[in-house]
Formats: sequence, structure tokens, C-alpha cells
Amino acid sequence: MDRAAGTGPVRLAIVNDYEIVVSGLASMLEEHRERVHVVEINAQTPVLSDVDVVLVDTFGQLPRDGEALADLVRECSAPVVIFSWELPRASIVGALTAGAGGYLCKSLKAKEIVDALEAIRDGEIIVMTNTLSGPEPTPEVDWPGQDESLSPRESEVLAFITQGLSNDEIARNMFLSINSVKTYIRTTYRKIGVSRRSQAVAWGMRHGFVPASMRSYDPGAGTR
Repeated sequence: MDRAAGTGPVRLAIVNDYEIVVSGLASMLEEHRERVHVVEINAQTPVLSDVDVVLVDTFGQLPRDGEALADLVRECSAPVVIFSWELPRASIVGALTAGAGGYLCKSLKAKEIVDALEAIRDGEIIVMTNTLSGPEPTPEVDWPGQDESLSPRESEVLAFITQGLSNDEIARNMFLSINSVKTYIRTTYRKIGVSRRSQAVAWGMRHGFVPASMRSYDPGAGTR
């Protein structure tokens, strides 16, 4: 889409419970700073800034749907956009029904994300799904465990294991079959060199898979 008419760069808040996720997404968008200013990046903290769009990365989080998402929408004066690998129709419809301003797939390129954020800032409701081929395309954003060669899916499974979720709970949250979850667990355990769940939890706690609590705030970014 062409750039929508707006009032300067989109003032953006990024929300996720993992510092590496929000910081990595902010870094990816930095090349488009003339169009998007990341004003605030949050982990387990409410959005406080005057922003145009709130982008919620779902990595390692329970689904923000129904009342939970509706509460977030009510808390924010700006449109709330879900940024996720999980794109079942029911989740997209549920998010939009709860008041989300958009639903974006993590395989999108930075420019596609920026295009969507501008359109959402200017009043459109945007849903953009996977534009790349393959079962698990490599995103431009960062994720915990990336340096240990964990794929995004393996990393998210490990994040849920570290948080104490069962295999069935992981399958429901990630919209995967239980067999797919078990396969991701096996490949993850092999890559990190563990054989038991307790060892995987301990490894995750040592390597950044525990949700953080932090805020980065740039009050001067994109000042109108």
C-alpha cells in the first residue's frame, strides 16, 4: 500500500514481556525512523506515552483475546495491534471483535509493517498474514535463544516451558497439535543439551526466558 496521509511519523509503543523481543523489534524498525518513531518499549508495564499505535508482540504470552484484550484496548487511547505467528481465523476475528486495530504476521518485512502501522494510525483496520513460503519463515525480529540456533517456534515453546505450562497448554496457546509440540520440545532439548523438563526450565531461566519487567522511554521521539 502507498503511504497514507498522516501527521508525521507514527508514534509507536511496543509491548511484550521479553526485553530482547521488544528491543529487537525496535531495532528492526529503526531503518524506517523517518516514518515510525518508537517512543516506548514495555515489558510487563502499562503504556504511559502519547502514542499513535500500540504494537503487542505475542511471543511467550497467553493469547490476548476476549476480555483481556478488551481491557488493554480500553487502557490505551491508541489502536492496539497484535503481532503474532498465530493466525487462525478465530483468533483474528476475536481480536478485532475485542477492539484491536489490526493483526500482523511476524513474517512480514519491516517496510510492510511500517505501511500497516501508518494505515492503522490513519483509521484503517489492517490484517496482514504470512507473505513468505515454508512452515516457519525466518522473521527479521529477534527472539530469545536465537544465538543458540533455536527457531522462533522452538524458542516460544521453551518460553512456555520455563513459565511452567504443560504440553497441552502450550499446544492450545500456540494453536499446534500435541505431536507438533512434542517434536519442538525434542529438537529444542537436543539443541540446548538437556534431557528433562526441569533441566530445560533451569536452562531457560539462565538464558533470558523469564519474562522481564522494564521500560524504555524516549519522550522526545517524534515530538509533534
